[in-house]
Amino acid sequence: MGNVIVERVADFLKKYPPFEDLSFEDLKSIASQVRVHYIPKRNFLFKEGDAAHTEFYVVQQGAVGLRSSQIHAADWIDICDEGDILGLRPLFADQTYAMEALAREESVLYAIPFEAFKSLLQHNTSIMNFLLESFASNTRNPKASDAKGKLMSTNYSLKNQDSTDLDFFQQAFYTRNPICLSSAATVQQAAKIMNSHKISSLIIEDKHLPTGIVTDKDIRRWVASGKMDKEDKLENIMSSPVRCIPPQTHLAEVQSLLLQHKIGHLCVTKDGSDQSEIIGILSEHDIMTAQANNPVALLKQIERVTSLESLIRIRESLSRLLEAYLETALPMAYVMKISRLITQALMYRVIEISEVKVGKAPVKYAWLGIGSQGRGEQVLLTDQDHALVFEDVERDKLNDTQEYFLKLAKEVSKSLHQLGYVYCPAEMMASNPDYCLSISDWKRQFSRWIEHPSTKHMMMCSIFFDYSRVYGEDQLAEELSQHIYKKLNNNQKFFAYLGEDAVKNPPPLGFFRQFIIEDDGEHKDEFDVKARAIQPLVDAARVLILSEGIQGKNNTIERFEKLIQLEPQNEEVYAGCIKSFHVLSKFRAIEGFKNQSSGRYLELSKLTKSDKMKLKRAFKPIKDIQSLLKNRFQLTYFL
Repeated sequence: MGNVIVERVADFLKKYPPFEDLSFEDLKSIASQVRVHYIPKRNFLFKEGDAAHTEFYVVQQGAVGLRSSQIHAADWIDICDEGDILGLRPLFADQTYAMEALAREESVLYAIPFEAFKSLLQHNTSIMNFLLESFASNTRNPKASDAKGKLMSTNYSLKNQDSTDLDFFQQAFYTRNPICLSSAATVQQAAKIMNSHKISSLIIEDKHLPTGIVTDKDIRRWVASGKMDKEDKLENIMSSPVRCIPPQTHLAEVQSLLLQHKIGHLCVTKDGSDQSEIIGILSEHDIMTAQANNPVALLKQIERVTSLESLIRIRESLSRLLEAYLETALPMAYVMKISRLITQALMYRVIEISEVKVGKAPVKYAWLGIGSQGRGEQVLLTDQDHALVFEDVERDKLNDTQEYFLKLAKEVSKSLHQLGYVYCPAEMMASNPDYCLSISDWKRQFSRWIEHPSTKHMMMCSIFFDYSRVYGEDQLAEELSQHIYKKLNNNQKFFAYLGEDAVKNPPPLGFFRQFIIEDDGEHKDEFDVKARAIQPLVDAARVLILSEGIQGKNNTIERFEKLIQLEPQNEEVYAGCIKSFHVLSKFRAIEGFKNQSSGRYLELSKLTKSDKMKLKRAFKPIKDIQSLLKNRFQLTYFL
């Protein structure tokens, strides 16, 4: 693509959000990688269920319609015309397309590779917020005055749909196992139950089927007016028939039903009809809570708050949101991305507030998340893992400079602890002088680990090689990365040690396909899903991506995705690792939320046969990837 064409593409993009927020240099960088895509009228760009593309699209001219097979062919969910974006779904969930895109007229699109775009998102939070808000507000362009372009129509059929086909950011969450009464119960009985359980409504049922709903307003209206006595039956005051919905219901659909029928509650049943079993209740309050606790709302709250108490409440809201997402079977990829985005925003704000308390930093610095935080894989509340790098200073100023940053780090660590991120037992935190160093000292530290590999040094590498900047100067983190990759170049001895470390935990099945469990200690007879299953995948992805010299890929899934691009001959192995990582991470997250724990240890006796089979299937890619490592780094000879 010539320079004139690149500038022409950049000039076009800069007129439309979110590209208008990019510098012209960034726009030219994106434009240089654009592929012009021509679609004849009535041809498909993608179909419902197609595998996700590696690029998204901007309409340069023409019109592309979006629709679902679940609604009438003539009912378009949206029409995208000049400047509109489509095909963004893979950026937030690595799934198949939930709609089909058809050219309604001869169209020209600019295809932008996700890889080219993702690197810009790290430094342009306004663009990421735009994209998130477009999903959260259910529009393509939330900046538009009339919020034109609904991404999902309210007449989108939800019955018999898997939850992964729904608009992720607008899932309606309901109260499970609601209290129910017979219509023969009295008004007084209902009032006592509502008062004791502090609830505002009851479902009236007959043989587990919903027949009506009674609210505290109904009781006040009928009894307080003298029209009913407290001994009267509920059948006389209940609202009937009951409006019902299925478990996986889009928020817009819920709002539409409440407004259409002028009601405040909906009953949730197995198939969405009043002839199936009751499983929950959903109220106007639940809708308001969902709107207040969606990802974009939480991000905006984080930006505004100035007190630690407010951040604690937001962190609690995040946990509830993630738990609800897991309960409604949303893809693990999406759950982890939302957790990463909001967790990083929380930590950024904690550091900002701490910096105000301690005073302005004497020199530039970068706060680094390491371990699972550095990889962006935290879903549960885990212990803290972080480090700090600051600019080089004159030797006579070094102690005072480090003392300032240790003071700042202690303040940040204390605040994170109050948020629920407990102190690291091994003190791998920036408040430890060993991990609060100048850029030159960090370079010397990494050089020692790389040039003199040992078991201890490999343990440090497995934690510190996954760092990512949370706050501060990009330049310092980048300078450190450049030093590391220079030292790693063609260092076969180091990769042999790192490879050996990556295969130290074999697939967690014994000779007779029995789970390898803990045989003593506090967790005797439990399965360590982190150390025996998740960690081998994390370690394998790390050593492979480092050996390829690929920078900027800290996340395990992103590492395997990049490896698929580099080694298409091994796609089956790497794709299997991605799927297994999601399955195992979900087991751990569900266990953690259920028991308010790290989720690391699973009680196998409490798992269903189906769950045990899922776990066992997830172990095969561990065997495959470790075989690949042994061959690549000649570990059989090294060992």
